[in-house]
Amino acid sequence: MMALSGSAMGYRFVALDPAPDAPCGQITPQITAAYNDRDAARELARRSDVITYEFENVDAGVAALLTEESYVPQGSALLYTTQHRLREKAAVEAAGVPVAPYRKVGSLAELEAAAKDLGLPCVLKTATGGYDGKGQAVIRRPEELAAAFRQVAPGASAQADGAAQVDAPELVLEKFITFKCEISVIAARSASGEVKSFPPAENIHVDNILHLSIVPARVPEEIQQRACELAERIVSGMEAVGLLAVEMFVTEDGELFVNELAPRPHNSGHYTMDACVTSQFEQHVRAICNLPLGATSLLTPVVMVNVLGQHLEGAVQAACRANEEADRLGVSPKLHIYGKTESKTGRKMGHINLLCKDTGDGLSWVEQTNLWRN
Repeated sequence: MMALSGSAMGYRFVALDPAPDAPCGQITPQITAAYNDRDAARELARRSDVITYEFENVDAGVAALLTEESYVPQGSALLYTTQHRLREKAAVEAAGVPVAPYRKVGSLAELEAAAKDLGLPCVLKTATGGYDGKGQAVIRRPEELAAAFRQVAPGASAQADGAAQVDAPELVLEKFITFKCEISVIAARSASGEVKSFPPAENIHVDNILHLSIVPARVPEEIQQRACELAERIVSGMEAVGLLAVEMFVTEDGELFVNELAPRPHNSGHYTMDACVTSQFEQHVRAICNLPLGATSLLTPVVMVNVLGQHLEGAVQAACRANEEADRLGVSPKLHIYGKTESKTGRKMGHINLLCKDTGDGLSWVEQTNLWRN
């Protein structure tokens, strides 16, 4: 989607991806190699004027190598920081933005002490890796501590005596925030320091996978403005170039706590493709090429709904026939399919942007469509 947006601006692309028929490789030349393949990275550098990543599991060492041999506006420091939850939280705090109270944990004994300090419920997470709910466990009672430790750090010994471990894991214990909703803000910063953010999206997850993004978010305007201010403060404080997605919890009393960062185009920003003056993908290209950033205003209310593997066939079939529910509700569905070669249950295969006069109409369309009932 970034290549499609950038091609319309006159740029040419080459992709590096380990999958032989990767989505980007279907529309651009592709180097088929692992993300940590240094020879392939050098070939990418040889063929490119500007290099960007849109996937945070890229090897930070390879990114560092590329910064020495080519122009990588995002650099490797941002990747290094956001690949590790403890470093990420420290960077957010350094920008003066609140995160949920947390503790570093490396053993069962430290977990027990941290849980006592923070109070339950808490969430135990790996410091590195993990997405869509993987690599974490919610702990609600003291007797769940040992099981949670074994689940999140299966290779470590769960000894409670605090003895040193050669294979001690790096884990993070976070205080469970009772929140009203989750929102995210996609902020962009150009190489020259210009910063803009997109309207906050309200996110709804099912089985720890993003299901819906609702824009405008159903929170007061003051909270939306503050969320944008915090996201812009973080992207400026980290001197990021390109996009930075900032996920936040909104509490009942209107407080905001940053949950996670993602230094790339983000699933919750896909609504911008049809509903904003500038899409997040065009904005990323503008930022890394140091062009003036595009306007981020919302053209129409929108509900983005993810198409997972189990929805794919029905979504494609629905796009090929008249949609009576959409006509009745005044909703315009815009289907985007990613071109992944293998469809799996729970895997994100595409999304639909529902353009509407009111987000309630878009939500009604989702509820009345059979696709998401399986």
